[in-house]
Amino acid sequence: MPGALKLEAVVLRSLRYGEADRILHLLTPARGRVAAIAKGVRRARSRFGGRLEPFTRTNLVLYEGRSELLTVTSADTVRPHRHLREDARALDAAARACDATARLIDSADPQPAAFHLLCSELALLDAGVGGDRDHATHANQLAFRLKLLLAAGLAPQLAGCASCGEREHLSGFSGAAGGVVCGACEASAFPLDPEAHAFLAGALGHPLAEGPVADARHLRQAERAIAAMAEHHAGVRLRSASAG
Repeated sequence: MPGALKLEAVVLRSLRYGEADRILHLLTPARGRVAAIAKGVRRARSRFGGRLEPFTRTNLVLYEGRSELLTVTSADTVRPHRHLREDARALDAAARACDATARLIDSADPQPAAFHLLCSELALLDAGVGGDRDHATHANQLAFRLKLLLAAGLAPQLAGCASCGEREHLSGFSGAAGGVVCGACEASAFPLDPEAHAFLAGALGHPLAEGPVADARHLRQAERAIAAMAEHHAGVRLRSASAG
């Protein structure tokens, strides 16, 4: 039935539409991914101001009619993440995190885990600008993506061979198999060094703010593993997690 709908949301992306409107792609805990139109938002005197910019966490009132697009009628900022917009690296990391979320979470089913994960990542990036620890790193982006796979029900098997269950001699990774594989099952796998395996396990087992680090070689292996899971099990290709 048509009517008002109240949702908390993060703005994943914003696209120009017509002369003054924008189409918003939103992630919400209760309704998953939704799209909405913000009418007149690009006018100088728009009642929404900057409350619908990408990466903003906001409370929305939307009108749900017969169209697939909801209509934004009210917006109240929860967290603007103002600091990350002032730092090129943090801004780029936020854009990549939102892009990965948009690609991996594409249903209207409730997504509380993915929503709170993205909120945590944006808050970390925002707090890291000018702080003691910079979170806009390749390792952080990979840890976020791995946890996003978990939220989407696509976490890789890391404790034992995804093909036979063997817990020793885990030397490769297979997206098709769904995780690490042993020497006897690695025909369709690519090499995964112990350091890369340890990074993946540590990233899943620790909060984002306490995520592990690794050298460039092993981060590349970890990124390849994450990309293989996304491509084989979600049918999506992720952008690089690092501008470098």
